[in-house]
Amino acid sequence: MDTAVMHTAFRPIAPGEVHRWGGAALLAARRSDLRTAPPLSPAELRVARALPDRRRADWLAGRLLVKLLAREAFTAPAYEVEVLPRADGSPYLLVGGSPVPGLHVSISHTARHVAAALAPEPVGVDLCETASAPLVRRVTDHVFSPRELSLIGTERPEALAGAWALKEAAVKADRSGVFGPAPRRIEILGLGPPVLGGRRRAMAWRTGDALLALVLARP
Repeated sequence: MDTAVMHTAFRPIAPGEVHRWGGAALLAARRSDLRTAPPLSPAELRVARALPDRRRADWLAGRLLVKLLAREAFTAPAYEVEVLPRADGSPYLLVGGSPVPGLHVSISHTARHVAAALAPEPVGVDLCETASAPLVRRVTDHVFSPRELSLIGTERPEALAGAWALKEAAVKADRSGVFGPAPRRIEILGLGPPVLGGRRRAMAWRTGDALLALVLARP
């Protein structure tokens, strides 16, 4: 394994606190700490009711965090803040029924964690639990290049989870998908701190037993 990987350490990020990086506002939380449901608009209710129960719980948790972030950015009450899906499934933000120009949103969730980010440029956020490292290991040849694998290694769960979260966050910022050719076009140049190829800025943290990545992609 590359010695750079052996010394990679992801800084912890406190759950439930708004964190700012690179102009983005980021909020991560433990699912068990989310005890209230977000206020939903009629349009959001229609989306939520069409989802299966487990998917609805994920959807509501992500919307709650976005609305908490938006509360800091706008004076509008929470029920006027809407997070609706585009045709490709990516979320976008409305306040008072109107899209907010120049503000981008991203959401991620796992079985135990949820995260959301707002930013003035295309943004992607992703969570990957260290327990998912064996699943990531099965698809390394699809997602990572041989050069990236020599940097990341395949034996350290934290490095694999962090690298996966970075790739997933990057394709979200690009509004593409992790299961197509897009991940191989986004090169990880470093993990500590994260460095990606192209016009992208990236950072990663540990929250609980998950790795959290944030990617900002300049248009």
